[in-house]
Amino acid sequence: MFGTIRKHQTWLWAIIITLTIISFVIFFSPYSKLNDAPRGRINLGSINGERINPEQFIQAQREVYLRHYFMMGDWPDDESRKAGGEIERETYQWLLLIQKQKRLGIHISTDVVAQAARSMIGQFQRAGITSPDMFVQRVLRPRGFGLEDFERFVRHYLGVQELIATAGMAGKLTTPQEARDLFKREHEELSAAAVFFSAADYQAQVTVLPEAVSQFYSNRLATYRVPERVQVNYVKFDLTNYTAAASQELARMTNLDLEIDEAYRLSGTNFLREVGAQSVAEAKTKLREARLKQLEYQIARSNAVYFANPLFDMEPVRAENLDIVAQAHGFPVRATIPFDRETPPPGLGVALDFVQKAFSRTPDDPLAGPILGSNAVYIISLNKKIPSEIPPLEQIRVQVVEEYRHSQALLLARQAGMDFYQALTNGLAQGKTVADLCAHAQHPLVDLPPFSLSTRQLPQIEERLNLNQLKQIAFSTPPGKVSNFQMTPRGGVIVYVKSKLPLDEATIAENAPAFLNAVRLNRQNEAFNDWFRQEVEKGLRDTPLARPQAPPAMNPASDEKKS
Repeated sequence: MFGTIRKHQTWLWAIIITLTIISFVIFFSPYSKLNDAPRGRINLGSINGERINPEQFIQAQREVYLRHYFMMGDWPDDESRKAGGEIERETYQWLLLIQKQKRLGIHISTDVVAQAARSMIGQFQRAGITSPDMFVQRVLRPRGFGLEDFERFVRHYLGVQELIATAGMAGKLTTPQEARDLFKREHEELSAAAVFFSAADYQAQVTVLPEAVSQFYSNRLATYRVPERVQVNYVKFDLTNYTAAASQELARMTNLDLEIDEAYRLSGTNFLREVGAQSVAEAKTKLREARLKQLEYQIARSNAVYFANPLFDMEPVRAENLDIVAQAHGFPVRATIPFDRETPPPGLGVALDFVQKAFSRTPDDPLAGPILGSNAVYIISLNKKIPSEIPPLEQIRVQVVEEYRHSQALLLARQAGMDFYQALTNGLAQGKTVADLCAHAQHPLVDLPPFSLSTRQLPQIEERLNLNQLKQIAFSTPPGKVSNFQMTPRGGVIVYVKSKLPLDEATIAENAPAFLNAVRLNRQNEAFNDWFRQEVEKGLRDTPLARPQAPPAMNPASDEKKS
């Protein structure tokens, strides 16, 4: 379990995920204040007329955290989840599901709860957790949870499964014959061909007139607007300059291999999968390389800080101070090319953090750093900001001419497609064949590989036509017929559906039972989701959640991410 490795092998995760600190505690959540707030002063709303008290809310929220842990293999620590109110929404939904269990008389016996709890805890054996007591000590207590929280979650989770089975009963009524028909519909292949009309084939027919290009440019001024840009000067602390020092530091870590061996002993193949290695030897190599890279970062950053301290202390604060300090230390100062808010400057290996800091610079606050890149640490100063502008036509004429030529070629390709479709339908009405009509018009008829609704990729044609668009066209065209001309991003297409290819009966017989189960499960979930949305709309109208939401996922025990 990578969650357990993270908890007990903090050195490992410091290597793999540099500069990451995992410090979230459940009581830091937005509702931790409920523990200490005087009862009666908190209005959490009501569900179907029943007032929610703080204790109920806290307990339900703990169960939501446990559900996320068993589903995803980690705790919902991401700030965006908390900021977006997702935990709050899921807590109210969970409270609604608990209430429904009580009102419908759903009660899970203690024996069933114990059996399910043992099964859930059993998933942690490869991480060295072999008993409920170890699960409590290693997983629950560090998060402020107790065994009673886990037992309550398991009971309510099993109750939700009963709710799904009850509310989704209609989904189980799917008959074997209906599932068989659905399987045939999704897997029965078509034999088809297509006539493509590509703008690239009509480029040579386009006449480029200066006045037309000028009009094209004037009509699309907003397209050619260049966004605000910034240019910064920088001093670079390249990681490779500190490899020797980092290697010496790494050589002093004599227990590193022993710690990796212990991590493998506790988690086995899970450990190798997390590291992305096939063997312990490969894992050691990868982790030593990662640790070396981290040490290089630490040394480079220390040198950048040493460089920056006198720089940021200089008065008055000016961008030119970077040149003065760099010259004193013998560092070259380089300048980026101007870049916008969406695109980091090329060649530096930096991310949007660099961009954000660069755009935040002003004449009064021109300096920033250290900023980490993929292979270096940077100290920057503001060079200049360039306002948004529309470049004159003469400056970008080559680009405008090319786009004008393409747009005109696209129109020609689509007009040719529509004209040929008319000729095609007329010729077919006279008894001519599709192949003869295509040959006469010199439009190649391209045979397509057989495909069905269940086909996930068709590399032979996907550069010319989106697979989903092909399916939509072909499966709405009767066998033996041609489709209407359909526009595509590259031009257009006409699809000729030759025939349906019979599906092998042995294939149907082999796959029908599993397909029937999948259809029933899917329809059961759909029926439950419909029921749940209606219940949310009715039951949570007197809570901070005033609109219906999709129900939370309800299948932690089978989710692969937890292992």
